[in-house]
Amino acid sequence: MSVFFVVAAVAMLTMLGLVVDGGGKIRAVQRADAAAAEAARQGGQAIVVAPAVQGQGVQVDAAEAAAAARAYLAQAGVEGSVTVAQGTTLVVETNMSYSPVFLGLIGVGPMSVHGGATVRLARGPNGG
Repeated sequence: MSVFFVVAAVAMLTMLGLVVDGGGKIRAVQRADAAAAEAARQGGQAIVVAPAVQGQGVQVDAAEAAAAARAYLAQAGVEGSVTVAQGTTLVVETNMSYSPVFLGLIGVGPMSVHGGATVRLARGPNGG
């Protein structure tokens, strides 16, 4: 009976570890995606102010958009990369790490998680 109990206890702890650490990893992926989305949103708001204020339409500064997204990632303390594709698309990719609680007891080390977001740097309807 005691061997059965030991095997059952180990199996239950392993399943608990998979549930808790699986959920933890999912939350870490959500945080990585959220950080990427917020950085992309921040970059998407980098417009050339003067023409917009004068009513000449919205012009997006791709270099400024990438710099704003990088600044957001730095302020949030998240590692990642920002690229501008074809001058109209801002791509943000983030990298984070999740350290398992229960599975760490059996030697499973930190897990790398990645997030990403893309924003189209659109021009305004007035041709700007």
